Amino acid sequence: MSEQPLFKLTIDNISIEVPAGTTILNAARKIGGEVAPPAMCYYSKLEGSGGKCRTCLVEVSKGSEKDPRPMPKLVASCRTTVMDGMEVKNITSNKVMDARNGVVEFLLINHPLDCPICDQAGECHLQDLSYEHGKAGTRYEFQRRTFKKHDLGDKIQLHMTRCILCYRCVFTADQLTNKREHGILDRGDHAEIATFIEKNLDNDFIGNVIDVCPVGALTDKTFRFKNRVWFLKPMDAHRDCPTCSGKVTLWNRGDEVFRVTARKDEWGEVEEWICNTCRFDTKKTSDWTIEGPRLIDRHSVISQGHYAGSVGTNKPTETFEAVHGGRKPKLLMDIHTVSDVNRPDITLSMLERPAHTTDFKPNQD
Repeated sequence: MSEQPLFKLTIDNISIEVPAGTTILNAARKIGGEVAPPAMCYYSKLEGSGGKCRTCLVEVSKGSEKDPRPMPKLVASCRTTVMDGMEVKNITSNKVMDARNGVVEFLLINHPLDCPICDQAGECHLQDLSYEHGKAGTRYEFQRRTFKKHDLGDKIQLHMTRCILCYRCVFTADQLTNKREHGILDRGDHAEIATFIEKNLDNDFIGNVIDVCPVGALTDKTFRFKNRVWFLKPMDAHRDCPTCSGKVTLWNRGDEVFRVTARKDEWGEVEEWICNTCRFDTKKTSDWTIEGPRLIDRHSVISQGHYAGSVGTNKPTETFEAVHGGRKPKLLMDIHTVSDVNRPDITLSMLERPAHTTDFKPNQD
């Protein structure tokens, strides 16, 4: 069997080779950093996901070596496969950034401004996106659509007002569980996620819809309003579970476990699915084998608490002298004494001109 050919493409002036059939988004993720477009609906582990939120739009300035013509419109990077010699612009394209700003404004048309009370705050992809591409105000003058909150079983609550219709939860239930009981009802601006005939979601793996939701539309009722994520310490842990892998992230405050989630990679996607028993029913530290602190992106508000340094990890060993060329820190310094600016015998208000450094120096005459 012949090996899969490699295609060379350039994204934001960075070249990379990827196998044929790779999407532009996944190729950009191999480069990493800001080169990778944001994605609110695409999920690499869910078949059929992508192409709905339009936040990953990119500009293809060169189609391929055989056909170098640029693509006439911006394309969804999660749905467009690479071609040999393709050149793509993401953050280097003004058209892309302008379109992304418009997409974010569209997503926020009906989204409520309830970040201060939303349990997703601090780890919300839409919140991050709005800070990067959002605007201070809105041009929308009409009444926003609102929905009543629904309990999808005794562990999950649906707040449809926050939903951006990314379809992730529908794909998760359809592909991960034996029987999907919720989906998209109605059309247009009346479309909503709902259960058929108000059925509860009671499948063993249905709790994963909470982890895949990029906003606060699906929340864990056992954690709602209990704590803020930046006050908690995420810890990797595992247990012998007959249903799933048992590898999770515990969110602790002291010895108390406030919630249990699946482990997520740098793109916010679940590494391994976990069952409802691990997620909802094992909320004691004694139920788990603690592996150590979960590494969180240093730009995240969760990482600002420096939780990793307080749970037994290796702290930096470099001293101040080592990183400052042998200089010792000046812990106590009276700046007024050193600079001679605190001289009571000089009244600056009496000067008929701007003050100069010579006014503070002792008289040399």
